[in-house]
Amino acid sequence: MKLPSALLLVPLALLALLAASPPAEAATFKVTLLAPADDPRLDRSRVERAYLGHPTGPAADALRVAFTEGQLELDTAGAKLELQVVEVADAAAARSAAAQAAKAGAAALVVDLPAAWVGPVAEAAALPVLNVGAAADSLREAGCRSNLFHLAPSDRMRADALAQTLVARRWTNVLLLTGTNPGDAERMATVQGAIKRYGMKVVASKPFKLSGDPRERELANPLLLTQGTYDVVWVVDSDGEFAAGLPYRTALPRPVVGDGGLVAVAWSPKFERFGAPQVSRRLNKAVGRPMGAHDWPAWMAGKALIAAAVAAPKGPTAAFQKAIAVGEVDGSKGVTMSFRAWDGQLRQPVFLTDGQSVVAVAPADGVLHPRNTLDTLGADAPEKLCKATR
Repeated sequence: MKLPSALLLVPLALLALLAASPPAEAATFKVTLLAPADDPRLDRSRVERAYLGHPTGPAADALRVAFTEGQLELDTAGAKLELQVVEVADAAAARSAAAQAAKAGAAALVVDLPAAWVGPVAEAAALPVLNVGAAADSLREAGCRSNLFHLAPSDRMRADALAQTLVARRWTNVLLLTGTNPGDAERMATVQGAIKRYGMKVVASKPFKLSGDPRERELANPLLLTQGTYDVVWVVDSDGEFAAGLPYRTALPRPVVGDGGLVAVAWSPKFERFGAPQVSRRLNKAVGRPMGAHDWPAWMAGKALIAAAVAAPKGPTAAFQKAIAVGEVDGSKGVTMSFRAWDGQLRQPVFLTDGQSVVAVAPADGVLHPRNTLDTLGADAPEKLCKATR
């Protein structure tokens, strides 16, 4: 039966209408990065020294590289990420900037701020806050927030990584040297906890101090400070200058670990597996420096945001925000990583490096856990140190 020509025109007109219709508009998720103005960590003299684990450039560099890498994935999913960088001078300014970002429609915040500033930011904005810089355990414990996620390993994770490595080598008698910088005492307590947790022993604990006062010269003399009997010297030095000069200057021929010698870090450009060299090269190509321990958490924040945008490409914003918390991300460390439900910390292997190579990766071989060996680094769920409801 032959259809009238008028009826044939209907589907043709419909096809033409559909072809002319614009595609569904991609959702745009605004992301604000808060960073310190005139960041003292990026002072030229400090960057030139390049102490292991210390920043060598702004976190925004690695975050932008991650966004560039994920552009094809975002385009395919039909989603967009829009980044704004805001510099803040103090905690009050950080809190105000967070509130303004939320009011302006930001879907998430990334923060590379001192630990004391991060809490006020998380309180000011009911948004996911991705912490890429502050390692303080207080942010994962008493000061935790349900909307706060941590890409950088905590001080306890780094201490646990070193303790596991030392126990595996049977270097269990520790000489502990601690600086006078703000925060060193708190970090020293964290180290002592890791030493006790893994059945090691502190044979002596001594303070050191770099000073121009001739009456205090003995407090900076490695030979005098390292007298005694021990297997390893563990140095806690947030500043980094004393620790960097300690290896090969001890009274006994013993390894140095902590903030000098063998250092536990989130990333090392010397890691050569799981696509890691390509990751480091991409940052080097973009900004002229290899990816360091401070860059990788920012890069991972970008990866987590991309994964969330792909999981909820059309929105709403609430779906994107939920996807951040439950998503899984590959960080070129050989395992899939996710955020712990109890404290918002990103599970991750930790590298042990002397700056020349990656000597070991924690968790160490033989360390066991009933669910996930990555949870042997840092606070585990049964400890219930974070009271925030997620």
